[in-house]
Amino acid sequence: MNMRLFWMAALLPLVALSGLKAAAAQGPQEQQFPDARASDPARLGWMVGSPPPPDRIVRFEDGSYWKFPAMRWTVSNFRQLMPTVNVSRGLEPAVQLPVELREDIDAVRFTPLGANRTMTWRESLDANYTDGIVVLHRGRIVYERYFGVLRPQGQHGAMSVTKTFVGTLAAMLVAEGTLDPSRRVDHYVPELSDSAFGNATVRQVMDMTTGIRFSENYADPNAEVWAHGAAGNPLPKPKDYTGPRSYHEFLQTVKPQGVHGEAFHYRTANTDALGWILARVTGKSVAQLLSDRIWSQIGAEQDAYMSVDSTGTPFAGGGLSTGLRDLARFGEMIRNNGVFNGRQIVPPMAVADIRRGASQADFAKAGYALLPGWSYRNMWWVTHNEHGAFAARGVHGQTVYVDPRAQMVIARFASHPVAGNAAIDPTSLPAFHALARHLIATSR
Repeated sequence: MNMRLFWMAALLPLVALSGLKAAAAQGPQEQQFPDARASDPARLGWMVGSPPPPDRIVRFEDGSYWKFPAMRWTVSNFRQLMPTVNVSRGLEPAVQLPVELREDIDAVRFTPLGANRTMTWRESLDANYTDGIVVLHRGRIVYERYFGVLRPQGQHGAMSVTKTFVGTLAAMLVAEGTLDPSRRVDHYVPELSDSAFGNATVRQVMDMTTGIRFSENYADPNAEVWAHGAAGNPLPKPKDYTGPRSYHEFLQTVKPQGVHGEAFHYRTANTDALGWILARVTGKSVAQLLSDRIWSQIGAEQDAYMSVDSTGTPFAGGGLSTGLRDLARFGEMIRNNGVFNGRQIVPPMAVADIRRGASQADFAKAGYALLPGWSYRNMWWVTHNEHGAFAARGVHGQTVYVDPRAQMVIARFASHPVAGNAAIDPTSLPAFHALARHLIATSR
């Protein structure tokens, strides 16, 4: 395989499925892209035909699958392009979500961050290249829309929302006494003893306050993100390749940088390390554990799936794809203190720990200008606003936003051309808060 194409394919899955802290810090890119309507993957006809026309074929191996606007098709079709493992919903019937659609939500107005003109909720969906969005209020679907090639029965990449599932699983095991967050990582995974992770605590990994060298500067050919992507790339390695060949092998090479526990640093490698810890503690892969402890318990409509490396290890940092309503079910379960359909799924102590958040001072050191006063706990983003809202977030616009005071959950899939959330937050965060206030004001 051509070495240049190998490295391109190695990097792109990581770019696609991880949270790009560097991009978020830099803010929106200046490059101009076609708008949501012009880039609609259904209108453009990607991968339609037997076979599709040559100019409408996307492939994983040459990186074409992640070039905009083709990536708007890709995010709803990862399973067609790369190896995956199933996350089973189990054999029980799906739990239907009550539907009470409202006609007043599209007209809700808000002022985007940094703007002096208002925007409607409906306008924000196009601004954010929304592929699908569901709003639950008091457990009922009050709003649901799909765009492009995503349909209710379809599945979409959750990107770094995957991290939140892994963090939640860890919080569950901590609450149950199976996992000790004060233990060093090498207590559970001795193979990491010589890496930067070895002397970090499990809690520091869960809250991403580890001192590890993991650059996501894509302009630097020596940045660790390249080695991470190459290790996780499921394609056959070139004959002259000598680097790590799996996520597990890569994690053993991570070097120290800084001091554990002093500051929040958003680095995808932490979640892969946590996934290894969970697998070692439970004897199950992250995909199996997610199925057993959450997915088969929430009455999901569909199986989910996760992308894997060449050894079948799920990408804990961002490999999950799910149905949109099932993502909303997860958020609703967390909003209800871990209870769904009369079943206690996540221990209340774990949910309370998530909602409390972590050190806002440590979080501020990461430099997220659009997230003042936030923190990061158990791989959830905690706003500390007057509603106590918290969220799961992924690149290109993926989110689960939980507002306890408004009794609201928003699940959104998107395919914004700019990865970093700094391009999306100005027309998302104020929209979510405005809708929460609207629901409070108009509730009976």
